Amino acid sequence: MAVSRHIERFHELPIHEFTPDDARPRPATGAVAWRLSLEYGSKQDFVQLWQSFLEKVDPAGVRAVVIGAWWRNDYTSVRTAVEAITAEARRLPALEALFLGEVTFDECEISWMEMDDVTPLLNAFPELRSLTVRGGMDLALEPVRHNRLTSLRFESGGLPATVVRAVAGSELPALERLDLWLGVDEYGGDANIDDLAPFLDGSRLPKLRHLGLANSELQDEIAAALAHAPVVARLESLDLSMGVLSDEGAAALLEGQPLTHLRALDLHHHYLSDAMQERLCESLPGVEIDLSEAEGDDMDDEDDRYVSVAE
Repeated sequence: MAVSRHIERFHELPIHEFTPDDARPRPATGAVAWRLSLEYGSKQDFVQLWQSFLEKVDPAGVRAVVIGAWWRNDYTSVRTAVEAITAEARRLPALEALFLGEVTFDECEISWMEMDDVTPLLNAFPELRSLTVRGGMDLALEPVRHNRLTSLRFESGGLPATVVRAVAGSELPALERLDLWLGVDEYGGDANIDDLAPFLDGSRLPKLRHLGLANSELQDEIAAALAHAPVVARLESLDLSMGVLSDEGAAALLEGQPLTHLRALDLHHHYLSDAMQERLCESLPGVEIDLSEAEGDDMDDEDDRYVSVAE
């Protein structure tokens, strides 16, 4: 699976594409999530587009921003966009949600996007509630303290272990939702099961209610670790989708602590047998289980199994 469609809503708001020369009436500033993106060959660069946005839309009322392609010809680092956004943070006091890199595969493959340190975004916006970052190449994060963030999501074909460790080392007392697409080593996804231990303990994330450790070649190991992880008892939803989960991992999960308290268990894109899928449904009758995109359990060679999003 590649990321093939742009999102239509973000932060529970409809997306509205900002176009500098659009003469039509614009929606109320806080009623939409504003999307800024450059088309290939655009006459403007991202800094110019960002400044035009701040001039033509009242920035004081902006609640959500979605950043698409920040390059106009060849791929360039996201650093310029991050610097432009953070430099004007004081003009965006109401900003609650930011999506950096909302790009589809036909614009740029997820693992080809040139990322950079995204720590400045969290430091510049202390009132931010939601941060989503797509892309992994050269992605960096330093441990931070952020008192308001409730949702943190990294979508990647290969999430660097340094970023995973930085999230684990951060103080995020309000965080309710954490999603990590771990990806594959070929594209920089070098985190191991020990790097995930702080999330499984859960003591640093006291309000966590949703945990996603997805898109991983380690999906069976993750499932086995979660079987006895303290954090699971207070989760409402768990996402182990998009990876190479097999009967071994699913069995370990079922043989561990009870999961019947979960509202939802996302396992889509998996390598489970029909019998194991049936066992899951019978064991967790009150849980909404997503078992779509079954890839089949007849692959004897584990090397033939693949995660959903890599390149």
